[in-house]
Amino acid sequence: MHNRRGWEIEKAAAVEESSDEPRGSNASLRVRQRHFTWAQFTFPLSTGGIALLLAATPHRFTGLDTIGTIFFIFALAVFVLWTAAITFRFVTNPGTLKQSLVHPTEALFVPTFLISVANLLGCTQSYGAQHCGPWFDVAMRICFWIYVALGFIAAVLQYLYLFAAPAERLTIQSMAPAWLLPVFPIMIGGTLAQLIAPSQSSSQRMPIIVAGVSCQGLGWIVAFLMYAAYLQRPMAYGLPVPNLRPGMSISVGLPSFTGLALIGLSEALPADYGYFSKRYFAIEILQTMADFTAIFLWMLAFWFFCVTAIAVVAGLRKMNFHLIWWGLVFPNVGFAIATIKTGQQLQSEAIPWVSSVMTILPVALWMFVLAAHVRAVLSEESMMPGKDEDKVCFKEDDEKHGVPAPP
Repeated sequence: MHNRRGWEIEKAAAVEESSDEPRGSNASLRVRQRHFTWAQFTFPLSTGGIALLLAATPHRFTGLDTIGTIFFIFALAVFVLWTAAITFRFVTNPGTLKQSLVHPTEALFVPTFLISVANLLGCTQSYGAQHCGPWFDVAMRICFWIYVALGFIAAVLQYLYLFAAPAERLTIQSMAPAWLLPVFPIMIGGTLAQLIAPSQSSSQRMPIIVAGVSCQGLGWIVAFLMYAAYLQRPMAYGLPVPNLRPGMSISVGLPSFTGLALIGLSEALPADYGYFSKRYFAIEILQTMADFTAIFLWMLAFWFFCVTAIAVVAGLRKMNFHLIWWGLVFPNVGFAIATIKTGQQLQSEAIPWVSSVMTILPVALWMFVLAAHVRAVLSEESMMPGKDEDKVCFKEDDEKHGVPAPP
């Protein structure tokens, strides 16, 4: 007999795949805002990712910085608006905050809020550092340590809840890359560290680098262990339903951001710091190790990218918009930037051109997914009862779709 979690997965799939779902119900705005879920933060997350990618792309032209700044400001504005919207949902619908934090699907997307914060901090460093005074480095340093603390606490508490909540036990059959999201915020701490560290003084830089390596190591090791379950799932049960296949791109981001962080952190090592001043070749050795480890991880990311791309294209005709589609953008941003950094370290002439072409893909995907997102909201395919990550929360949705209660 399936446990309750297994039943919920089957129920969600039945609702998602049903051809009899009511459409065009003209639900009121109050009803729709109740279904403004944490997964909505994948939009500002992906938008800020494009800004970071445009700041890093090697072949530049006049106006590219302006375009990147526009993406950054747009991401910041959307993040603020989305934060207000989800706060309004929780205030006007008592109990929905707790429901969202323990929901078997929506809770997995809570980390996208924190990842968006890290993304915006990275954009702030990339686009704001050259326009500000010494206070800026102090402010970014404080923000970094606060973020790392929150990311670690979130990773501990969310996985602890998943381990200890028997009624919501996850099964291998329901395994999705979204299981990796709870460790993503603390892992991104390493990526954020490699952006912030170079502008810090030696005494402040080294603690940030150590924290960045620690965060990246924790995130990568947990993710690597989870990859076993991720690969076991399709071997035993086949690919996810077409609507959820874009989420497979999350597996591309983890090795990409790890390689990117290792290269960036090794470049920021201070030669005048006590530890390295006594080890004359330590920095060169660590930089070489970081470069080739990044290449090692890049191939894994490329393999996941190819598998995901083929799976998505194969199910394209059967797909309806889902917020997980934004997963096509941000992980591929990390893949592109990791390629850029690798090319720069190897002083290659070909790799930067390849990475410039790779820059086009996330931008094109961003425009495509944004158009699909807007269309889904206007056509009531998103932010509707039974349509989003919270769809198994409400009993009225179950009755409407004729989904039976668990035994």
